[in-house]
Amino acid sequence: MKLQQQEILTPQEVSFFRENGYLLPGKPLFSEEKFNRLFNIFEEHLKNRGELQPDELDVPHHKDSRLFEFLMADEVLDVVEKIIGPNIGLWSSHFICKEPKTGKNTPWHEDSAYWQGRFNKFDSIVTIWLAIDDANIANGCMGVLPGSHDKGFSEYQEIENNNHKIFNIEIKNKVDEEKIVWFELKKGNYSLHDSRIIHGAHANTSNTRRTGYTMRYFSTDLVLNRTHPNNLQHRIYHCRGENNGNNPLIYL
Repeated sequence: MKLQQQEILTPQEVSFFRENGYLLPGKPLFSEEKFNRLFNIFEEHLKNRGELQPDELDVPHHKDSRLFEFLMADEVLDVVEKIIGPNIGLWSSHFICKEPKTGKNTPWHEDSAYWQGRFNKFDSIVTIWLAIDDANIANGCMGVLPGSHDKGFSEYQEIENNNHKIFNIEIKNKVDEEKIVWFELKKGNYSLHDSRIIHGAHANTSNTRRTGYTMRYFSTDLVLNRTHPNNLQHRIYHCRGENNGNNPLIYL
């Protein structure tokens, strides 16, 4: 049965997100049965990843339509609608897996800085980070700098001795980690963060795997820059509502 709207996120939680740029609802996103289906799909992707590293399973929904059951689910879109409104597009998804002892750190960054020029603005983009495994500080859970979503474009520098394929820059000024809120999540629970917030993660130094499934959504009131090189082959999907930005959405 679909949850009543007031049970999804309270006005106080939405207000907290607006002020701080993140939210930890402290509850599962899907039923146990539905989550287990997603978990098994991830395990299949990890097993069949070929030459990809475990943290490089980007946009898996482009080749596996089974993931749309979760990406387009009411349980997800009802949460997203509370944050960015009724006009919703799917921007991307990503299985990010850190294997025990070998999972790399994630440099401090803002997602919006990596996407600069791809949208006309970034104030209505939200990421759901779903814990496929338990996430804690020891195995490299994500952390955010609360309230740092006011700009979204810090000064960056190239990463020295870089072993990342996804991240090639990091915030130039040192981030005060005493102010970081770490997202320690039980398997099946989720977090929300604004595309402009400063966030990152340490390497996995534990004996346990840490995996998250990021599901990223944008308000279709935003306008995609159709001429940006990184947008030419990128697929975005209609989830709900009107396409007021006249974006090149795919309708399923």
